[in-house]
Amino acid sequence: MLKTTTALATVTAIFAAPAFAGNVTEPAPEPVIEAPAPVPAAPLSPNWTGFYGGGQLGWANVDADGFDDDDSLIGGLTGGYDYDFQNGFVVGAGLDYDFLDADVSNAAVGNVGTVEEVFRAKLRGGYKIGRGLAYATGGYAWADTDNLGSDDGYFVGAGYEHMVTDQVSLGGEVLYHEFEDFDGGADVEATTVQARATFRF
Repeated sequence: MLKTTTALATVTAIFAAPAFAGNVTEPAPEPVIEAPAPVPAAPLSPNWTGFYGGGQLGWANVDADGFDDDDSLIGGLTGGYDYDFQNGFVVGAGLDYDFLDADVSNAAVGNVGTVEEVFRAKLRGGYKIGRGLAYATGGYAWADTDNLGSDDGYFVGAGYEHMVTDQVSLGGEVLYHEFEDFDGGADVEATTVQARATFRF
């Protein structure tokens, strides 16, 4: 009887083993945790140090005491040098040479002359805003006419310039000019608004 019981237990164990083996489940794989995508770095403010040259085009209003004011297209060349302190501040110096066609006239005497050229030697200082530069400017101005002679004065103004690439910038500038006793005559004031495009070396 004992042998029979032992034999039955053995046979049962043999047949049950595959069933138990089939029920064994493989452990679930560990979940793969992907690293978060890197956050793009904020664009660095460009370095403004260096020489530049370019052109400008806009509008001018010229007003002489005792005469009517006149509007004119104005445009020319600009160039200079900037120095970037790498703390947000930029200073620079430059030259402008513009052509225009603004009449000095009134109803009583008609046209007595035309302002044809303006030259500027300028200083500027500003603060970087991202890829842009907001600045104030001022300096020496010289104006020439067709038959009223030429004279010098000063100008002040402000502007904004934006780096489109590391070498090309676009901007705008508003300037107020004053020439006292122009060539011994009337005081002359002029306001210019110009768009600028420059290439940096």
